[in-house]
Amino acid sequence: MDEAAAAEAVQLIDGEGEFAADSAERFMAAAGVAGCGLSYAVVSIMGPQSSGKSTLLNQLFGTNFREMDAFRGRSQTTKGIWIARCVGVEPCTVVMDLEGTDGRERGEDDTAFEKQSSLFALAISDIVLINMWCHDIGREQAANKPLLKTVFQVMMRLFSPRKTTLLFVIRDKTRTPLEHLEPVLREDIQKIWNSVAKPEAHKDTPISEFFNVQVTALPSFEEKEEQFREQVQQLRQRFSNSIAPGGLAGDRRGVVPASGFLFSSQQIWKVIRENKDLDLPAHKEWMELESDVQSGPVPGFGKKLGYIVDVHMQEYDKEAIYFDEAVRTAKRQLLKSRVLNLVQPAFQKMLAHLRTRALEKYKTELNLTLESGKGFAAAVRDTTESNLNEFDQGCADAVIEQADWDYSKILEKVRRDVEDHTLSIREGKLSELTNHAKEKLRKALVEPVESLFDAAGPSTWASIRNLFKRETEAILPEFQKNLAGFEMESATSEGMVSKLRDYARSIVENKAKEEAGKVLIHMKERLAKSSIIRSPYRSISRTSDKVACHCQDSIPRVWTGKEDVRAIAKDARSAALKLLSVLAAIRWDEKPDKIEKILTSTLLDGSVTPKSKGASASSDPLASTTWEEVSPKYTLITPSQCKSLWKQFKAETEFAITQAVSTQQAHKRGNGRLPPPWAMVAIAVLGFNEIMTLLRNPIYLFLLFVGYLLVKALAVQLDINREFQNGVVPGIISVTAKLIPTLQNILNKVATEQQQQQGHHQDAAAEAPQQQQQPQPQPPPLLLSPRSPMSELRRPLHMPFSPVRKAVSPSPSSSSSTVTSPRNAGEDQKPRQMVQPDNESNNAYSIV
Repeated sequence: MDEAAAAEAVQLIDGEGEFAADSAERFMAAAGVAGCGLSYAVVSIMGPQSSGKSTLLNQLFGTNFREMDAFRGRSQTTKGIWIARCVGVEPCTVVMDLEGTDGRERGEDDTAFEKQSSLFALAISDIVLINMWCHDIGREQAANKPLLKTVFQVMMRLFSPRKTTLLFVIRDKTRTPLEHLEPVLREDIQKIWNSVAKPEAHKDTPISEFFNVQVTALPSFEEKEEQFREQVQQLRQRFSNSIAPGGLAGDRRGVVPASGFLFSSQQIWKVIRENKDLDLPAHKEWMELESDVQSGPVPGFGKKLGYIVDVHMQEYDKEAIYFDEAVRTAKRQLLKSRVLNLVQPAFQKMLAHLRTRALEKYKTELNLTLESGKGFAAAVRDTTESNLNEFDQGCADAVIEQADWDYSKILEKVRRDVEDHTLSIREGKLSELTNHAKEKLRKALVEPVESLFDAAGPSTWASIRNLFKRETEAILPEFQKNLAGFEMESATSEGMVSKLRDYARSIVENKAKEEAGKVLIHMKERLAKSSIIRSPYRSISRTSDKVACHCQDSIPRVWTGKEDVRAIAKDARSAALKLLSVLAAIRWDEKPDKIEKILTSTLLDGSVTPKSKGASASSDPLASTTWEEVSPKYTLITPSQCKSLWKQFKAETEFAITQAVSTQQAHKRGNGRLPPPWAMVAIAVLGFNEIMTLLRNPIYLFLLFVGYLLVKALAVQLDINREFQNGVVPGIISVTAKLIPTLQNILNKVATEQQQQQGHHQDAAAEAPQQQQQPQPQPPPLLLSPRSPMSELRRPLHMPFSPVRKAVSPSPSSSSSTVTSPRNAGEDQKPRQMVQPDNESNNAYSIV
């Protein structure tokens, strides 16, 4: 074999796509390929135009492909597909140089040959070199990405699976390490593979089943020629024994013998040329239509798609006119079926857009119709009919004449979508109407019912029934009128009205249960209105010696000796018992009951316990858990609970009543301190001589007055009344023990006061010239009474009048003499007030 003749390149396919069978046969004979059997490998290279493909093959395999002359400019060098045999590499290796892609000579529209040649190379080659620039890595249009996407998809349909090695050669490598470039490139290849629409049989097949992807890099040939040649020789070693197990060629399934290689290649090229999937200009309209339908509905979709199908079917009819009619018809049906299967996803996408648009339009029109005031049922009926008709018309326009596609299922789905949305809106509207009616009922019943329970009386439940009837008759008919627009069945409408009426009843019942839970507090309020006790919700004011409870009219009431406290307490308890009877049960009917009568006769007039130990439980009408003629579900407070509440009520209020009686008695005693008139007359007649003696000798009268004041001061300091509250004997013992210390304390304070007064007089004498210019306020007249404090007696005698008086504070002596009675824990609530002398005047309990 002549190696120079074998390395000479021969054109296999010319630039017009014609297979050069004669020159190819001469090459096979001269290169000795036909006699190699299965021991041969096919290597091809593809890549952008003027990227140095021919130069790489010549340097790598010692071939003689035509190279571009850089001094004449960048232009197309290789046209079509050229073939040569590698020199010095075993086994026999056939090399194919493909026309570069993206060439300006063919233009943008005529890319069919590029894709056909690339598919041909993938179909017959064991190793395919992908020549690419280093700076193109990561770019969308680099490394023939669109080209690879197309040939990946078409190859799986045309040929049986065969594993081909894709060796990506990165040209003009920069300083970026290969280990950083390779992952990016492999990721891009995987993305292309994932985006390819695969047949059902290969839907989940990984790219490793079809291709063995490898990556290498070479420096610039022009700038680093020596380094380039060295690394090319290293790459050349990888092609030695390439068809051996684990070699670069990889999978050898489906390899034809070398003698049949030329014939096999010619048949594969014929199939590729006749396959319309690679004829992009003929499919441009279909691709645009498919792209447009992805983003939304396409007007006239059916007509456009039908036209495209007709064009392809007519093209088939022209090509197959000379074939047997039976075969031609069968193949035509098969082609039509495949074409329809190809375009049906776009049709389904169109229907999905129509479905979405119909539902959105229905929602919008329904809202506008309801806002205009139209009835719900009528609005739904009109809007549904118009939108379904529009959707049906849109589906009819999307169907093509060549297919009998049925869109009834999608129409039924749209109908269900409309019904689901209608049901959702209907439930929302009904819920809104119901909630509005409930809110009106709540506002109309809650506060009035609470007010009626607050003023509970014999006619409380009758008033509640009238209120309930009046408000429900005003609100429920309006609610039922609003339901008429929904055109629902009468039973459904009446059921909703009935539920709303039950809700109104529940408002009243819940309020009654709430008030029943606070019945004890309300009963105490009834007693507080009579001023017997202090109300939990009313204040109590305390005067110096009287207790004033605020009545319901907020006017303080002072107990005197004229009121019958027991009668007032009985009336108040009777009012509390009536309140208890009102809250004991819910009374929706007008049928009378005996609850108030039983409570009054048992608790108010009688006793809450049997009169004798041997009395049976049946003699007590309250020894039960139900009321006669009252349903258990309407019972709020059972008879036994009423009995317990009454016991607790009496226990908690009895002390207040006793306190009111004590207050009244204390008031009587306070107003009866003077002797009777007859005693005063007797004293004046029998003590006439003594009185005249005092009048003739004023010194006696003065000494008597001073003694009275001293005794009064001692009584105030010792708190005589409080000491004798515990009894006469304990009072005498306590007063005797405190008498001498208290007298000493008073005398000491008098002496201290005299010294302070002398200092005050000296200061006043020094300031007298300045004060002569100012008028001195006149002291008020001295008004003495048995209740006057000692400071009031001393003030006009020892110091000038001051219009500002100091605050009253307790003295140590008085606080030490106070003893709390252990027998009367509530004595602090009696009408008593003791005025203590202040710091200035507590030293003047004696005027001496």
